[in-house]
Amino acid sequence: MLETLLSYQALLLGSAFILGLLMGSFLNVVIYRLPIMMEREYKRDFYSYFEATPDAGEQKELAERFNLILPHSHCPNCDAEIKPWHNVPLVSYLMLGGKCAFCGTPISKRYPLIELVTGILTAIVVWQLGFTWQALAGCGFTWALIALTGIDFDKQLLPDNITLPLLWAGLLINIWQVFVPLQDAVIGAIAGYLALWSVFHLFRLATGKEGMGAGDFKILAAIGAWFGWQMLPMVILLSAAVGAVAGLSWSLLMGRDRNLPIAFGPYLAGAGWIAMLWGDQIVGWYLNFSGLGN
Repeated sequence: MLETLLSYQALLLGSAFILGLLMGSFLNVVIYRLPIMMEREYKRDFYSYFEATPDAGEQKELAERFNLILPHSHCPNCDAEIKPWHNVPLVSYLMLGGKCAFCGTPISKRYPLIELVTGILTAIVVWQLGFTWQALAGCGFTWALIALTGIDFDKQLLPDNITLPLLWAGLLINIWQVFVPLQDAVIGAIAGYLALWSVFHLFRLATGKEGMGAGDFKILAAIGAWFGWQMLPMVILLSAAVGAVAGLSWSLLMGRDRNLPIAFGPYLAGAGWIAMLWGDQIVGWYLNFSGLGN
């Protein structure tokens, strides 16, 4: 009986890992292409609104069909189209020695890294939550956070195309109390947004500068919608602490200008993911440690 159970668990986790690798390959596309798609859409709206005509180069660029599917992936150096067997998550990178099959140009290590991280995190979600609706929803939440993290690192942008559907998805699944009662989810969404919105405006009034972007409000609202208002203090404190340490370390070790903005979304995403899997235990530990749980 024990052997059967262990075999079943190994099969489940292995399947989750492979699914995560495949999704990680797709997330690489989202992270790279979605900001470009948004930029081109902004340009089209700009030229349409002002009834202006772009130059020949931009006309060609804006007329090109560019989405998450087309054009097919190609090497940025030699422009050769990547064959399906060259695009197997993680395996192809290792088999090709991390280089383009046609011109030998090194492939960024970020691509296999995102695939591997997505596979590992997906397996951890299934391991912690089991073969449940929570695990299915948790995998989707994890994938959205990975995409947001990658885009925010690259562009310091948390697209509404991801944050808003993520927020609504949290409210939708909690109609059936997948994670928390709907009332807690609604309050969490409102409180999550207003918490950072208030900090943003207070900071701007005090310094005349903008300390964060509106995307940060929305991702915290989404976390509140998924896991309820009770998780928000932990998420804010954890993300702020890790973000402060990481920012200071980066400044000291890499000589980064302290006035340059630092993406805060990845720290919110990491804290939200931790809240999904271990938030109740962390909050319970803190209440017992502080004596408030007695």
